[in-house]
Amino acid sequence: MLRALRNIHRLLTIARVLARHDALAVVDLPVARLLSSLLRLGRPPVHEGRPGQRLAAALSELGPTFIKLGQALSTRADLLGEEMAADLSQLQDKLPPFPTKEARRIIADELGAAVEDQFIAFDDEPVAAASIAQVHFAIAADGREVAVKVLRPGVENAFKRDIDLLYWLAEWGELTQPKLRRLRMIDSVKTFEDSVVLEMDLRFEAAAAAELAENFVGDDTFRVPAVDWLRTGKRVLTLERVYGIPVDEVAAIAAAGHDPDEVLKKCSESFFNQVFRDGFFHADMHPGNLFVDSSGNLVAVDFGIMGRVDTATRRFLGEMLIGFLNGNYRRVAEVHFEAGWVPAEQSVDSFTQACRSIAEPILGRPLHEISIARLLGQLFAITETFSMQTQPQLLLLQKSMLVAEGVGRRLDPTVNMWEMARPLIENWMRAHLGPEARIKETLVSAVHTLERLPRVLAESEKAYSMLVGGGLKLHPDTLKDFVDLRRKRAHPGWLPWVLVAILAGVLLAK
Repeated sequence: MLRALRNIHRLLTIARVLARHDALAVVDLPVARLLSSLLRLGRPPVHEGRPGQRLAAALSELGPTFIKLGQALSTRADLLGEEMAADLSQLQDKLPPFPTKEARRIIADELGAAVEDQFIAFDDEPVAAASIAQVHFAIAADGREVAVKVLRPGVENAFKRDIDLLYWLAEWGELTQPKLRRLRMIDSVKTFEDSVVLEMDLRFEAAAAAELAENFVGDDTFRVPAVDWLRTGKRVLTLERVYGIPVDEVAAIAAAGHDPDEVLKKCSESFFNQVFRDGFFHADMHPGNLFVDSSGNLVAVDFGIMGRVDTATRRFLGEMLIGFLNGNYRRVAEVHFEAGWVPAEQSVDSFTQACRSIAEPILGRPLHEISIARLLGQLFAITETFSMQTQPQLLLLQKSMLVAEGVGRRLDPTVNMWEMARPLIENWMRAHLGPEARIKETLVSAVHTLERLPRVLAESEKAYSMLVGGGLKLHPDTLKDFVDLRRKRAHPGWLPWVLVAILAGVLLAK
């Protein structure tokens, strides 16, 4: 009851903010428009523009959790439509900075020493202030130039309150609207929660930066700043300071003597390597987080939002991508069924037709205008027709692809970055899906089975010895469970003993 009252109170506060910006109108129902007008007490809205722009302004006012939520919703064109999703993707993760005095206090508490003991110099004016943290430039005690990220005070408690509200709404939605269950709303909230919880523990961000750097050892085209672990904790992260040109400043890149097309090629290859080669990718690589250094190579920052794709999903994605590029829509459809993304009772033929209807208008455009991310977005939009379950991990990937495409078009609008990466994709597919790869996979599986065989035989021999020497000794809890089950008539009381007898028979037969 207390939870419900607390969430209803918070919901009313949110509704008033949404109404003030006329953002409730995104729900295209007369009752929403009436409620919006009532909550404004007849006053005009403070914001004009498209529904998505009004919603973005309202979410920004509601604070850190809802800024992050808006960015997550920007991947859900299947729910909101492409225009609104595009408007939410422009939501700026910026808030006024908190006092430097607070930042210094947090650093001292977290690192166990005053700022003056950790740094020779510390800029009081933050260089960036976002919903989760803000960044100050400094010089470490050993003389290295660094960037110090400090968690915003109070953000953890505010997030816990708001995430409980989102769970509450998702639970009620799935309970009262069975049709919404395919959207996996609770799972989506869990994915959102996990990503933000990780982002609020700066030690995880440090670990993500270190892992990404390790994946690119020996590859100078993509670099990650070094972590200063001695000056890093849960609420403080210290990284090597980065110098470079933001990747979207094409004129400045050219003026520095770098070829924008070569930079685009490096962007394309680094994104492919992160997703397909490593299965671990930077999921927020917008121009503010990606720079071109003095050598013309890429340097990334801000590792709070990272994505993972397991090997099986990478294979499905690779087959799906090649199927689309080659016009083999039947194979695209089959991949969805093999992955379990579309229920088996659906028609493969009908889904093939749907894939063609989505892909032809996009792939039929001039090469440089083709958007693979938009293609995935359109594919997610047909989920209801075929009872497809939402795949939260793919939504983050699609968002990352949209951002990468945006960067690519800024660098050279006449070049398609996915076509540049196509040879890498095809080579990866041959290595992981060709006959040799399948033979290798079969051999590895056989070796693992043989490695387990001695243990299986040992356990079998032990069970056999126990049977011959006086029977199997069951744990008291197991016996108690058998008795309880018998009393409850959950199944016939003789069934466990029949199972034991069958097991004994099998072992003695050997």
